[in-house]
Amino acid sequence: MWDTVIGIETHVQLATSSKIFSTGGTKFGNSPNSQIDYVDVGLPGVLPVLNAKAVELAVKFGIAVGGQIANESIFARKNYFYPDLPKGYQISQFEKPIVVGGSLEIKSFDSSVFNVPLVRAHLEEDAGKSVHDGVENFFPGFSGIDLNRAGMPLLEIVTEPTLTSAQEAVAYGRTLHNLVTWIEICDGNMQEGSFRMDANVSIKPRGAKKLGVRCEIKNLNSFRYLEKAIRYEVARQIDIIESGGMVTQQTRLFDPVKNETREMRSKENSDDYRYFPDPDLPPLIIESDYIEQVGSTLPELPDHARSRLSKKWSLPDDLVMSICSKKQNLIFFEESLKYWFRLTSLKFNFDNPDEILIRRSKILANWLTGELFSILNKENIDICESKISPKKLSEVLIKLEDNTLSKKTAKQLFSLIWNGEKGDINKIIIDKNLNKIEDDSAVEDLIGEVISKNQKMVNEFRSGKEKALNALVGQVMKKSGGRAEAKDVKEKILLLIG
Repeated sequence: MWDTVIGIETHVQLATSSKIFSTGGTKFGNSPNSQIDYVDVGLPGVLPVLNAKAVELAVKFGIAVGGQIANESIFARKNYFYPDLPKGYQISQFEKPIVVGGSLEIKSFDSSVFNVPLVRAHLEEDAGKSVHDGVENFFPGFSGIDLNRAGMPLLEIVTEPTLTSAQEAVAYGRTLHNLVTWIEICDGNMQEGSFRMDANVSIKPRGAKKLGVRCEIKNLNSFRYLEKAIRYEVARQIDIIESGGMVTQQTRLFDPVKNETREMRSKENSDDYRYFPDPDLPPLIIESDYIEQVGSTLPELPDHARSRLSKKWSLPDDLVMSICSKKQNLIFFEESLKYWFRLTSLKFNFDNPDEILIRRSKILANWLTGELFSILNKENIDICESKISPKKLSEVLIKLEDNTLSKKTAKQLFSLIWNGEKGDINKIIIDKNLNKIEDDSAVEDLIGEVISKNQKMVNEFRSGKEKALNALVGQVMKKSGGRAEAKDVKEKILLLIG
């Protein structure tokens, strides 16, 4: 009965060492008002100077999304009064942004692929922060102003209102987050405010062309909050209209405790901000040569990497999405694969993979997304902090490939190295008695022993209970200390009792 219409505005804090118009610092977590200079506090007579690095990073993003980089863009003053806005205006871009258009290809929750067109991306400065908690210990009944964020370099990225559900909005948010961290224009730390989303939500009768009245939900700093806020807001607007009321254009906040949105203020239009060109900043002129120079620094983009691993390397989609969720994951994956080939003196060509590369990449991808990612998540660390290097992981997989290790003992070796076992990998295998049992007769003796003591399980398998076979395999593996290969054990048991 109702269509949902969503547009997303994302504030991406650019990875610069100083602010966009001043020499103030950009480190997070410093004591209040310790990362500021005269421009940030709006002292009379000071002049802003544009940070060249912020321009470079904005251009980098524009190229990555296929947008048009403006040869001339203008900075404007966006006028409004807030206690944490010392100048009484925010320097932003209005009529002539640095990036126009572009799009992002999104793989949705249901594996469908769709494009999200972008309206623009423009440079601006952040405001400060009003602090209400903790100040009462020093000044009861008062709030404080922390201007450390004032002047932080932001790239505001605006979509067309084409998203139709909370799930699509989250898929877009994750894809954008992946891109800006991949090309290293933002650290992506949502808890620190480096990546904040505003969702413009409206509803309209199904199939209607005219858009409904929109409400903007501000400062969503997690994908979970983004989804919950949109779901609540859609239900709220539907309830208002179906009850005979009218939706009022508002700016709203999401309350993560009550899981609801609440009114912050009536929604302003651009006229309310009285935009005009900032007289202290000249037009930003960007030459074609500069755009080409910045474009040459871009790495392989995530959508291309996903396509390469999926189509050329024949990796399953779920593994590809996990590996390409962060650029560092892909780097670790490919470094491990390179070591695997070098240590076995085989040639490799990532652009034209042969059967060996495809086979090894699948084995490695499963280990990476299984064993490694599992322990990284458990210890809550990034892959850059991995306690097992790409070289060591490749050495483990070499021993698995040449049948020195079974799958179980390979995992045991992985765990030993992760927990600090040092030295030559062959010595570790011998010292810890991990090498695979090569003597078929020894494995067959273990199988015979297990079968003789578990005739009930044998009879259950023969009567059609498949689980009984797995139980027999498990007992043999236990007796072997994991040094037998489960697949071989299963085949031998089937020959004896099948």
